[in-house]
Amino acid sequence: MEVATATEASAPAGSGRASWQSHPFPWLDLAISEPYYFLHLLAFFSYFAARSTAPSAEDDGELHARLIRREIQAVLVFLVLFTVKIVKEENWETFIADSLLYAKGLLLAVTFVIDYKLSICYLLAFVVIYAVAQQPPYDGLGHSNHLTPLQLETMLTEDPKTRFCLVEFRTSFLANCIQASSVLPELSNIYSNKNISFGIIDLGHFPNAAPRFGISMLDHLPTYILFDKATEVARFPEIGNATKVFVPKVTKKLLCQHFDLDRRLIEYLST
Repeated sequence: MEVATATEASAPAGSGRASWQSHPFPWLDLAISEPYYFLHLLAFFSYFAARSTAPSAEDDGELHARLIRREIQAVLVFLVLFTVKIVKEENWETFIADSLLYAKGLLLAVTFVIDYKLSICYLLAFVVIYAVAQQPPYDGLGHSNHLTPLQLETMLTEDPKTRFCLVEFRTSFLANCIQASSVLPELSNIYSNKNISFGIIDLGHFPNAAPRFGISMLDHLPTYILFDKATEVARFPEIGNATKVFVPKVTKKLLCQHFDLDRRLIEYLST
């Protein structure tokens, strides 16, 4: 597995250096250019203006002291949750989504101390942001390809270049798909070889492909199917899963174990 480790380390490192050289503050460019991040940024910074409406220590010393305590508590709680998430999460999209969720909840709790009407206004603002903006998915492809259903069928049946093909079926409007959008490209950087290839099909563009592959658009997205030539040999989540509520979060480790990618890579290296 030394080859896989080396590939995993070199691919992200190279892309990270390139992005840093092209833009010294890529996160700032993203925060301004993407409506989802920009609107959240405006909402959070607007708290400083809303904070000025709170009673001062001279006007209401007790309320002012309680607000200060709540602000300190909110910052400390957020830092703890932030630290836990950054250690546990595998992908950046899920980390950002969860961090924003925690920040919004704590902001609502703090503004409720100032005035419950202000808290309601922030709640409505977050609902509007959710309605008009969407978290952008991971924009890299690694060694995977965006496919149409016809391209997938052709790739599987007409003299396939690789024996196995792992395909992700997702939509661009579901939070679960957006938060897992970096998993398959990163896996393709590690495992892509002459024995296995990777592809992505957006069911939002090709909804008729969902029933062809036995995929429900209402739940269990994203779905991952491993094909051996034109035959399906495994999928996640599996059809007929006893529970449709507690589906494990999609991670690189989960997919590696479920599809036994390490063994397939070893078989390729040994041939």
